[in-house]
Amino acid sequence: MGELQVLVDADACPVKDEIYRVTARHAVPVSVVSNSPFRVPVGPLVSRVVVSEGFDAADDWIAERADARCVVVTADILLADRCLKAGATVLAPTGKAFTHASIGGAVATRAIMADLRAGADGLTGGPPPFTKADRSRFLQGLDAALVRLKRVG
Repeated sequence: MGELQVLVDADACPVKDEIYRVTARHAVPVSVVSNSPFRVPVGPLVSRVVVSEGFDAADDWIAERADARCVVVTADILLADRCLKAGATVLAPTGKAFTHASIGGAVATRAIMADLRAGADGLTGGPPPFTKADRSRFLQGLDAALVRLKRVG
């Protein structure tokens, strides 16, 4: 197993600043993975990874590196499933932890919603707005995950 690290599915991640703060406090490296470049803090613990424009390129990069010493931050249910199967701890940007017990239902719900959207003739809802409570829950969840993984060693 590798060193403790955080892998971020960054293209639509609303909590990047929070990730930088928590990982800096814990001195844990973070890889920010995206299809296009954007600014990340300069420092030895933050690396920016820009992958090809290919479909699922960022997901593939993250899933190939996920293991029991990783916290993966993603809203992508299928990526969460892949990373859980690799042994990683997976958090949504809302702070909700994906678990082996919850991922099956989440994958099924995702498929149902995709079918509904396909038949909706452009009438789609989208996720609920991101809130301060989501941000707070995320900070607590990431901190707790890093503390737990540090203890496991």
